[in-house]
Formats: sequence, C-alpha cells, structure tokens
Amino acid sequence: MTSAAERRDRILERIARAASLAKRDPGDVQLIAVSKGRSIEEIEPLIESGQRDFGENRVQEALAKWPALLARHPDLRLHAIGRLQSNKAAEAVRLFDTIHSLDRPSLLHALVKQAEESGRRPPVYVQVNIGEEEQKGGCAIGDVGDLVRAIRASPLPLAGLMAIPPLGLEPSPFFALLAELARRHDVAGLSTGMSSDFEAAVMLGATAVRVGTALFEDQ
Repeated sequence: MTSAAERRDRILERIARAASLAKRDPGDVQLIAVSKGRSIEEIEPLIESGQRDFGENRVQEALAKWPALLARHPDLRLHAIGRLQSNKAAEAVRLFDTIHSLDRPSLLHALVKQAEESGRRPPVYVQVNIGEEEQKGGCAIGDVGDLVRAIRASPLPLAGLMAIPPLGLEPSPFFALLAELARRHDVAGLSTGMSSDFEAAVMLGATAVRVGTALFEDQ
C-alpha cells in the first residue's frame, strides 16, 4: 500500500517529466485532485501531503463535505468540474474558487447574477464538447468564440477552455484540437487530462489536469 503523499509525488514526477519533454515548465501545470465520491477521511491525507486544489462534480456532494474541510484548511482551492445546472449557480459561486464547466449563455447569465450579488467572481472555463457527443455536456465547437466573447464582456474572469475526450478513443487528437481552439481564441488555460491520459494532455498544452483514481488508489 502506498501513501497519499507517495501517490501524489509520483503523479507530480510524471507531470514534470511530460512537461520537460514538451519543453514546458512543470510549474505551469496545476494538479487538481478529483475528490468526487471520496470521504473526508480519504481527502485529509492528500491535504496533509500538500495538495491544495480539489475538484468536485456535484454541488450537493461538495456542500456536504467541503465547508468543514475549508474551515480547517482555508488555503484550499475548490474546483467545480461537473456539469452545472443554472439553479445551482448561487451555491456554486459561494463555494467554488474556479468553475470548469460553463457551457451555455444561460448558465453564464445565472453565474454573473450571483457573482454580482455575492461579490465573488470565480474564474470560469468554457467546457467544449470536443468529441461532439450528444450525451456529454459542453458547448459546440462552433459556439466557443461566442461564449468566450460573452465571458470577456462579463465580470467573470475567463480561465480557459475545458474538455473531456470521448471514452475509448485515443485522446491526443482531442487535446491537440482543444489547444488549437485556445490559440484561435487567444485563450491561455487548458483544463484537460485525467488519470489515464494526463501525461499526453500535459505534452499537448494542458495547464490543469484533473486526477482522481491515480491519487486516491494504488495503481
């Protein structure tokens, strides 16, 4: 059995190696620990190891466990990485430091409204449906420009683009396509890559990788 600290160190070493191969600074890649479905008892050892960025898919699950953790560790940063309903905008703006799943104008409107009321302005990523999958969240590739422009005209900071490549297909072409979209729209941040493919994502420009299983379980 490896410890949380050992698993984290191993992931950071792999990120550093991939970044080095791509002639990038490993410090430009943010490691987000995906803690959905994980208990406070599982999360605490990672916090103790130095991990500060965590990602949750569901607002209700995050509300159930993170206020207590944040009270004990106020320097943690919480990321919303799952599909977000507009009626959860108030809770999302209050709880999350960054939102990775903005995919439609109506959600932007709801987040802006809550940001103006609360005074909190979490940076947002545009989630792109990079594989054009009907069942998956994310805006259409052709709509990225319009949504990017709408965010830039809003009070919310634009963090970048986010995508999840289709399951079962080689992810690298999708990482490359997301990077090209980012260049086309003059966007710096790329939130992409998970436990099974984060090294390829880093080599193709990811600035934030979302790793769950490899951080919480022995591989």
